[in-house]
Amino acid sequence: MEPRVDRTGFGWIEVAGSRYNYDIVITMGGAVRKRRKKLSKEVYGTSHTISIAEAQDVYEQGCRTLIIGSGKFGRVQLSPEAQSFFAEHSVVVALLPTQDAVERWNAIHGAVVGLFHVTC
Repeated sequence: MEPRVDRTGFGWIEVAGSRYNYDIVITMGGAVRKRRKKLSKEVYGTSHTISIAEAQDVYEQGCRTLIIGSGKFGRVQLSPEAQSFFAEHSVVVALLPTQDAVERWNAIHGAVVGLFHVTC
């Protein structure tokens, strides 16, 4: 998938030669933007549970797959409302530790969005 994720480590991710020291979203068009995790923090007090508001923010019309890098230790999860939202929109969610999500991202093709949590 383009752009290619070069590598990741605790607290950072490198995409197409640029390093980001925060969680990111990669859109279907290949744009990289900062994850709006406050949408989940406002509801759950943590960004480790993705809220319906954040799910709606990440979703793009026509998206068929969402790859979520759930952190080094896999702490990020979907709320039941976010799970339902993606199911209603026929989006397959791959929730994987971030390193595995990077590998999946680099190997996949099609209408895909990526969300990568870079810490725990």
